[in-house]
Amino acid sequence: MTSDRSLNERLAAAGVARGSAPVDAWRRLRQKEGPRATVIDLYDLAARPRGLDAHELPLAERKSLARSVMPDVWPSWTTTHGSDRDGDLIEVVDYDDEWPDRFHRWRQVLSSELGDVALRVEHVGSTSVPGLVAKPIIDVQVSVVDVDNEAAYVPPIEAVGLQLRSRDNLHRYFRPFVGEPRHVHVHVCSAGSAWEREHLVFRDYLRVHSDARDAYSRAKRVAAARWADDGFAYTDAKSEVILQILAAAGA
Repeated sequence: MTSDRSLNERLAAAGVARGSAPVDAWRRLRQKEGPRATVIDLYDLAARPRGLDAHELPLAERKSLARSVMPDVWPSWTTTHGSDRDGDLIEVVDYDDEWPDRFHRWRQVLSSELGDVALRVEHVGSTSVPGLVAKPIIDVQVSVVDVDNEAAYVPPIEAVGLQLRSRDNLHRYFRPFVGEPRHVHVHVCSAGSAWEREHLVFRDYLRVHSDARDAYSRAKRVAAARWADDGFAYTDAKSEVILQILAAAGA
């Protein structure tokens, strides 16, 4: 948890008035700090007046808070009807040599269904980096001409058992339908976009810099230990390390 003093200093620097509602205070902090203002900060803002730590907020309340600000994080973020999954817990495991083969099988399936619509099908995320601990879920990035042209790719991807979960201005996110094992995620973005480049650069940097890979592994284990029931917080708990790696990769 961010210490009270540290968070108070950040709020003061952002010009947040005392007594502001948690979501209003967080939005002002986000305007000042960008992605360094996380949903965990929002949880802190809601928890502190009640004498709680951020992770002690009820899960339903945390999810409600996080979802209320996701459009601030991912512009125009929405989820699709009937795609909510309850009870999934985050597990981080050691690298598995079978993960590349699992990706190649999914690439064949997706390429067959999508044809020329898929300009690139890439293995991204932690399972794409040898030696990196990861959730045992294969992340696949599909690049298309225009991510807004959903008619070109949503039906073929859903035909192979993956449901459109969310959309925002930058990408579309698919995962197995409710009730099916969660073993793959597919992210669709526009070819040449910042989204496409960032995920490829992040992957490639980790593949050749063991110190960054080890730092990221540590961050993932700590995040999973605290936030196994909360995907929003698990992701944001790693944000500082991710931002440092992206800065180094960009340089």
